[in-house]
Amino acid sequence: MIFSFLKKRRKIVLDTSIFINPDVRNPFGKTPEEAINEFLNLAKKSLYFDFYMPSSVVKELFYFIDEKRLSRDFYYLIRIKSPDKHRILCPAIFFYELVEEMRIRINKGLRAAEHAVKTVSQKGIEDTIKDLRKKYREALREGIIDSKEDVDLIFLSLEIKATLITGDQGLIKWADKIGIEWIIPEKFKEFLISSIR
Repeated sequence: MIFSFLKKRRKIVLDTSIFINPDVRNPFGKTPEEAINEFLNLAKKSLYFDFYMPSSVVKELFYFIDEKRLSRDFYYLIRIKSPDKHRILCPAIFFYELVEEMRIRINKGLRAAEHAVKTVSQKGIEDTIKDLRKKYREALREGIIDSKEDVDLIFLSLEIKATLITGDQGLIKWADKIGIEWIIPEKFKEFLISSIR
């Protein structure tokens, strides 16, 4: 690896799911604090990456993790940058497909609500509400970008031409639609370790 030090640093945008979601964070640690501190330990040793998080995602992270329990390296290793929402350009097809998908999902949610009303006398109110919440969430939220944090992650990755690391299948699906590179989140720790060797 002669001249490897000349290699251009790769930009990585991080989502909270890699530290919060138990299915994704386990390679890094059992708790969110363990996971992010283990990530920071590895990130410190890597010479090839610049890590970014939009400020909205950092705020979201601190709902789950006590900032005081983080390694002091957090603010040194992770650049906090929001996308330039006034200048970034996004293909119109992205919005076209997003609106079409939301229309389909709203109709699915409506059908779930209609089904709940029809079955309330058989299941009872509490079971009907529980079932409706599950089906409504599946219809409207799974596999879609559904928050400003999601939009910030997509647009920041697009703006700085970065690789997105997330366990959110909706983000992965929509990143794919506009050509944003991503890495399978369960392999992210291996990816970091391989960059250190």
